[in-house]
Amino acid sequence: MARPRKSRRSRKVVKLEQATGTRKALLYTRVSSPEQEREGFSLDAQENLLRDYAVRNGYHIVSRHIDVETAKSTGRTEFAAMLKYFKDHRSVRILLVEKVDRLYRNMTDYLEIDNLDIEIHLVKGGVIISKESKYSEKFIHGIKILMVKNYVDNLSEETKKGLLEKASQGIWPTHAPTGYINVLGSAGKRIIIPDPEAAPLVIKLFEWMETGEY
Repeated sequence: MARPRKSRRSRKVVKLEQATGTRKALLYTRVSSPEQEREGFSLDAQENLLRDYAVRNGYHIVSRHIDVETAKSTGRTEFAAMLKYFKDHRSVRILLVEKVDRLYRNMTDYLEIDNLDIEIHLVKGGVIISKESKYSEKFIHGIKILMVKNYVDNLSEETKKGLLEKASQGIWPTHAPTGYINVLGSAGKRIIIPDPEAAPLVIKLFEWMETGEY
């Protein structure tokens, strides 16, 4: 993997900070769902990649932030904590992340990061984005952000289309609500029926609620 390119001024700053031991970095990793986290590969692979990169380049990781949330919308817990850390620690100006879609898939989060005046090291692609980056590098970075946002928007649209089509055919389109279970009906379509174990409990809960005592 090619080493990221730096401007002349950036190279001088790097040499000075390395000599004084001040090149501090923040590490950010993300997966979209608990299922991906339970698989146990993606988060570990991301962190190992970023830590190896930090060692090779003489960066000291002072904070790590891990999200198990989708990046299609704002409000990720550790993403917000990461922003706060950068704002509270002005000596830390380096963010290590695997690639663009691990960091953001919406424009609001991109603007939040862009306003921090930090170096974003997209380690897998060997790219550094900062205020000093060339126009062409920022342009390509912007295109990548739009591409991942378009992917999310298209995936959401296609998912909704598929669920509506299933519902129109009388197929239960998703997981059964509490008190029911998913089964295959006589026509080979997925339907829901009362769960023989949970349904009586749900009925009892509603009966208790109606008494006004609970």
